[in-house]
Amino acid sequence: MEKIRAAITAVNAWVPDYVLTNAEIEKLVDTTDEWITSRTGIKERHILKGDGKGSSDIAVEAIKGLLQKRGIGPEEIELVICATTTPDMQFPATANIICDKVGMVNAFGYDINAACSGFIYSLVTGSKFIESGQYKKVIVVGVDKMSSIIDYTDRATCVIFGDGGGAVLLEPESSGNGIMDSILRSDGSGRVYLHQKAGGSVLPASHDTVDAKQHYVYQEGQAVFKFAVTKMADVSAEIMERNHLKAEDIAWLVPHQANKRIIDATANRMGLGNEKVMLNIERYGNTTNGTIPICLWEWEKRLHKGDVVILAAFGGGFTWGSVYLRWAYDTK
Repeated sequence: MEKIRAAITAVNAWVPDYVLTNAEIEKLVDTTDEWITSRTGIKERHILKGDGKGSSDIAVEAIKGLLQKRGIGPEEIELVICATTTPDMQFPATANIICDKVGMVNAFGYDINAACSGFIYSLVTGSKFIESGQYKKVIVVGVDKMSSIIDYTDRATCVIFGDGGGAVLLEPESSGNGIMDSILRSDGSGRVYLHQKAGGSVLPASHDTVDAKQHYVYQEGQAVFKFAVTKMADVSAEIMERNHLKAEDIAWLVPHQANKRIIDATANRMGLGNEKVMLNIERYGNTTNGTIPICLWEWEKRLHKGDVVILAAFGGGFTWGSVYLRWAYDTK
């Protein structure tokens, strides 16, 4: 009898309507479309507008569509794990807020914050609840309203990030498909290069921290790029080697959409051509925890049952990792 694995049985995503183009960013900071595109691959990003709107509102839209596609009710969901760097509030967990807004009254939930690697951290965590046999329907949602912590006078960061999110449903699978293996890593010494300075217990919010713009993303781009381009490629190659996978075995690489050059380096290390790489950074930018599920949503119709798929991510902290899965269904 095949081992019970956690399989993705449905995927859905949602992004806000408002599109922030490179042309608009040219009016905010000293930059050009050519400069942004050549260094990041980004042309535009979606931004959530409206008072009182947060990450949960993006997640709610993604999950409502997910449930509809799968043909199940919110009361059937048993667990919700929300991967986010921009929670609605410090507490309660954004997962709890999402459950309330969607009507998932029988689910418990919590958040995972691993920066841009949060979705794959959460996916692996959710898979263990399925593999244990304790739960049969687990939602993992990756979502961020990055515009809430971006300084739009900082050229180093405002060109990169966008808002959006996506969700997957995990269910038991015994036919040999599902999440097969994962490698997750972290190195806390990398925090000095990418972090939010204020708002935590070390430096609580005050007039001084607000005036000093310490509640925005701080990034030393060259240092982050150097680590990311190495670690994301290394871990993707490692999971291939550990599972005796060759480039021809892999149907798709689903990389975190942080920077096209990092994505290209990862694909090259794995021996993959561009035709096997999910790439949409030019239209969404870096939505942090939303990038991988948004890719899966956009490519869903091109995924086939049994396809070997590698997920890879790198995030602040530093955090990074890779997941090897076999796709569990054909899109109807």
